[in-house]
Amino acid sequence: MPHSIIVIGAGIGGLTAGALLACRGYDVTVYEQAGVPGGCASTFRRRGFNFDVGATQVAGLEPGGIHQRIFAELGIDIPPATPCDPACAVFLPRETDPIRVWRNSEKWQVERQKQFPGSEPFWQLMAKLFRASWNFQGREPVLPPRNIWDLWQLISALRLDTFATVPFALMTVGDALRLYGLANDQRLKTFLNLQLKLYSQVNADETALLYAATALAVSQAPQGLYHFHGSMQVLSDCLVKALEKHGGKLKLGYSIEQIHPQNNHVEQVTIRHHKTGETRTETADHVVANVTVQNLIKLLDVSPSFFWTLYQNRVEKLPRPSGAFVVYLGVYRQAIPDKYFPHLQFLYDDNKPISENNSLFISVSEPGDGRAPNGQATIIASSFTDPQIWFDKTPKAYRALKRRYTSEAIARLSSYFCLTPDTLIHQEAATPCTFARFTARAKGIVGGVGQRVSTFGPFGIATRTPLNNLWLVGDSTHPGEGTAGVSYSASTVVRQIEMSQ
Repeated sequence: MPHSIIVIGAGIGGLTAGALLACRGYDVTVYEQAGVPGGCASTFRRRGFNFDVGATQVAGLEPGGIHQRIFAELGIDIPPATPCDPACAVFLPRETDPIRVWRNSEKWQVERQKQFPGSEPFWQLMAKLFRASWNFQGREPVLPPRNIWDLWQLISALRLDTFATVPFALMTVGDALRLYGLANDQRLKTFLNLQLKLYSQVNADETALLYAATALAVSQAPQGLYHFHGSMQVLSDCLVKALEKHGGKLKLGYSIEQIHPQNNHVEQVTIRHHKTGETRTETADHVVANVTVQNLIKLLDVSPSFFWTLYQNRVEKLPRPSGAFVVYLGVYRQAIPDKYFPHLQFLYDDNKPISENNSLFISVSEPGDGRAPNGQATIIASSFTDPQIWFDKTPKAYRALKRRYTSEAIARLSSYFCLTPDTLIHQEAATPCTFARFTARAKGIVGGVGQRVSTFGPFGIATRTPLNNLWLVGDSTHPGEGTAGVSYSASTVVRQIEMSQ
C-alpha cells in the first residue's frame, strides 16, 4: 500500500507538495478550510472583475525555473503569462519620475546609474552574489540541514563560486552600503528599503545580503517576474488539476483542528468540517503543513519533546511579522493614465516607517488579460500594517479604522489615477482580520518570518520539524515568500519524505 499523506492547507506550497507526492505514487489528501484553493495567491470575483487576493506577480516560469521544472514533472502546461517589464516603477517621495526596474539587464544598469550615481560597485557585487547564489540554489541544497541526508544535499550543492559568497554570509544590505561608502546615500537607501520590504519584509539594514542579491536581481532576464493571464488563480487551478490527475484528493471546507503527537511522531490529526461542524480523527504516515510556523505550534495539543519546546520558544521569540491592508477597485478604463505602469510602488513620507500605512504597491490590469470586462480595469493597492492594531477592537472601532485606511489609500491613488464617482465601479478592502478569516493565518500575517541574517538560509526555519513525520512548507521556510519560494520548499519536502522511507 502507498504511504498516506495529509496536507494541511491548499496554498501554493501545499498544492505543489500534494501534487508532486501524488505524482510519485503517494496517497495524498489536501485539506483546505476555505472554499477555494490558492491561499494568498487565490482570486475572488466581483461584478465581472477578477481580483488577486494578495500575490499579483510570479517568478520561476522561465526555462529551468522552479515552476517550470515542477510543471514538467507533473505533466501539465504552464498557464499563459506575460513578462513584467518593467517589473516595477518606483516613485519616491516628492518625485514624479519613477525609477524603472527594467527586465533587460543592460537597460536596468543604465537606469540605476542615472538614478544612483556612484553606486555601480554595489550593484556589481549584488550581481556577483546573485549568480553564485542562483547557481547554488539550482543544485537543490537543503537549508537549513537537520540530519545527515540534508547536510549531504547541502554539501553536494557547493562549488568554488559558492565559496565566494562566504565572506558576505553574515552581512546585511546596510553593511554592504557602508562597505562601498554609500551609507549616507539616502535616496538609494530609501529605494532599497522600499523594494526589500516587498520581498524580505524588512529594510536594508536588516535584510540578509545574500537574500537581497536574489530578490533584487530575479526580475531581470533570463529570470523575470510574470503576470498570469486571467488571474493568479490559474496557478492553483493547474496544481489542483495535477493533484487529481495523479490520484490525489482536495477537500475544501475542512480545517485541521489539532495534530496529536506520540513518541516523536504524529499519530493522528483532528479534522473539522466547517458546514456540518462534524469532527473526526485520521491517521497518516506523514503530515505536511502548509501553514505559518506560528500556526503550526498552535496545532499541537502538547509539547511532545524537549526539542519541540526549543522549537516553540524560538518561534515565540521571532520578531512580529507584517500584515497587509489591501484596496480592490474596479474602474472604467478612462481612470487609468494613457502612459501607465502595470506595477507601481509609492512611498509617501521618507521620515516615516514604510509599515505605517506609508507606502502602496499597486497592480493594474491590462486590456485583454482577463481581469476585467472590456473597457474596464482592476486596481489592487496594498500597504504594510501592524496586524496587532486591527484585532481586539470593538466592531465600531474596527469599521472606523478600516474606513480611514480606505479613504487615505483612495486619496493617494487619486493623485495618479482618475478616481471619481463616474469612473469607480466597485471598491472593497481587506485588513489583517480579513486575511485571518479567509486564509486562517495567525493574525492575518503575510510574507513569512522576515529575511534577516538570523532567519535566512542556514539560520532559517527548516522544512523538517522536530517531529519525524511532520513537515512544514510555505513562506516561513527557506527560501522565503512568493509562489516560487514556497514551491521550492514543497519540492524540498517531497525529496525529504522520499528519502525517509
